[in-house]
Amino acid sequence: QVQLVESGGGLVQPGGSLRLSCVASRSIFSINAMGWYRQAPGKQRELVASITSGSRTNYADSVKGRFTISRDTAKNTVYLQMNSLKPEDTAVYYCNAHLEVAAQGYDYWGQGTQVTVSS
Repeated sequence: QVQLVESGGGLVQPGGSLRLSCVASRSIFSINAMGWYRQAPGKQRELVASITSGSRTNYADSVKGRFTISRDTAKNTVYLQMNSLKPEDTAVYYCNAHLEVAAQGYDYWGQGTQVTVSS
């Protein structure tokens, strides 16, 4: 199992920046992939960015060039640096850990952190 704790959300003006953090309860070396998802009111949860244990990254088209996912293995932490924020980035952001054990996939979620982009 993996427990995930997010932090770093808040209220920011359009064009501003925020950095989200997600601390895992176990070494992230042992986690196949970690990612950030978001869910806006009335919308489905969507992938924002992900990073594999081999450091391969993937981004939603809507955030490419603005958001950067990274990790610090010594701190078991994954970050999401969000720049040039837009009102449409407003959502609850969730950290995800995906493990594959004996050909089965398991997903773990944090509690979510609110990001609001508004003037």
